[in-house]
Amino acid sequence: MTIVWLDADDPFPPVEQALVEPNGLLAAGADLSPRRLLDAYARGIFPWFNEDDPVLWWSPDPRMVLFPPELHISRSLRGVIRSNQFVVTVDRAFIDVMRGCAAPRPNQDGTWITPEMLAAYSTLQQLGHAHSFEVWHDDNLVGGLYGVALGRVFYGESMFSRTSNASKVALAYLARQLERWNFMVIDCQMATAHLASLGAREIPRRDFVRDVRAGVVLPGVPAPWRIDADLMSAL
Repeated sequence: MTIVWLDADDPFPPVEQALVEPNGLLAAGADLSPRRLLDAYARGIFPWFNEDDPVLWWSPDPRMVLFPPELHISRSLRGVIRSNQFVVTVDRAFIDVMRGCAAPRPNQDGTWITPEMLAAYSTLQQLGHAHSFEVWHDDNLVGGLYGVALGRVFYGESMFSRTSNASKVALAYLARQLERWNFMVIDCQMATAHLASLGAREIPRRDFVRDVRAGVVLPGVPAPWRIDADLMSAL
């Protein structure tokens, strides 16, 4: 079975047509315009490709998600948060967070966060659709995450840490704040042990798409986002 090649104005094929191997590969081509990206996310599709590849579009089955009320904060992570060694902000350093996520990592060749991706998501951020959570220590950016919000669905794209626990702290603040805002689901895309340790789990793609369709039509939270001052007081 082959995937669909998209020209500029072609619609996405149904996600049920995605390949089983590699899991979720649905289509190639088109561009990373805001219109295309937002249409993709509203259908449960995301772009992921290396610098020398065409734009590749994915919708894996099963899908890794985190329902905000299911966030698991371990005793050790709770201690880190309570220690106040980190300061967490939102939408203050979006480009720096993306660059942190794009930095080389052990046992990883290159990055999928290409200059094209950085430019595309920077545009989404300027339009109020993309957001970053930043983790600071002594005024230095030591971790964070970024993603896209449509209605009451958040699509996590990537996270990074320059010091232990920084990305976990970012995700904990994200999930707690989104729970207060009644977000239905956080899309984590692919399964990892790191995400599973924080309460994320795999669900069938059909269930994810159902949740997305219900969530994207709800009123969104206007940008720029801000963290509630008392967010972590109940830990």
